[in-house]
Amino acid sequence: MEIKKMIAALLGGLVVLGGAAYASEPPPDGAPASVSVRVYLTEGALPVDDPNSSAWDSVAASEFNLAPQVHWPNRLQEATVKSVKVRGLHNEQDIAILVEYQDPSEDAADAAALEFMVGDKKAHFAHGQEMLRVEGGPVNIWYWKKENGKAIDMSAQGLDLEGPKKLRPQEEKFQNVKATGVWSDGTWKVVFSRALQTGEEQDAQIEPGNWTSVAFAFWDGQLVDGVVKEKGSQKAVSSWWYIRAEPPPDNSIFGYVVMGLLIAAAFEFFLVRKIRKGQSA
Repeated sequence: MEIKKMIAALLGGLVVLGGAAYASEPPPDGAPASVSVRVYLTEGALPVDDPNSSAWDSVAASEFNLAPQVHWPNRLQEATVKSVKVRGLHNEQDIAILVEYQDPSEDAADAAALEFMVGDKKAHFAHGQEMLRVEGGPVNIWYWKKENGKAIDMSAQGLDLEGPKKLRPQEEKFQNVKATGVWSDGTWKVVFSRALQTGEEQDAQIEPGNWTSVAFAFWDGQLVDGVVKEKGSQKAVSSWWYIRAEPPPDNSIFGYVVMGLLIAAAFEFFLVRKIRKGQSA
């Protein structure tokens, strides 16, 4: 009986070890909204062309609060989009990110963007602008607009307050991002997709298991008195949050389980044999 208890305890310890191997906890959450996007691992093709695909129904959403951009001209005092729900899937080669948000009207100038920090150099969420205690590192922006119905892969390192334009589309040969948007009953759903890793230094490289900084921006393109309501720096924005693509399962834990069973069996054999020798003596 004692031997069986020892074996159970050993296996219990291995199960705990296995749980730690699969842990996928986000950074500490001190805010009422989400702080991270969990990009779930799946098999096969991703629903990159269909924001309404049933594949998204089983993916848990993270929700992020947004605010009007008031730091730099031209400022916006009140933004249409107040929050965004984000879902993610990947298949170890490609990633698809679905953003869902409320916008009462479908307009040609409606737009959405995802922004990623590139490399280890800290950057402000406003195009990588240099700020107090922030170096102003490069950022990679995936931008979609209803008017042309496609995504543009962009790079930036600072705002265009003075001097040459710092926000720029990447060269055609480096355009890796795709997007599809669908509007219905006051809600936009837009799917952005790309390879997890492109090998290009100006792109965010998404490594499963690693945390990456991400921010969101949205524009309401409704015409008000003949003028687009939100454009350029006039937009709803978030600060930096986190995104993490799930790593593939670590099957090495099963090797530890087998090893533990073999050790326990050997120990039981040795103990029983010793007891029998003692009894025969």
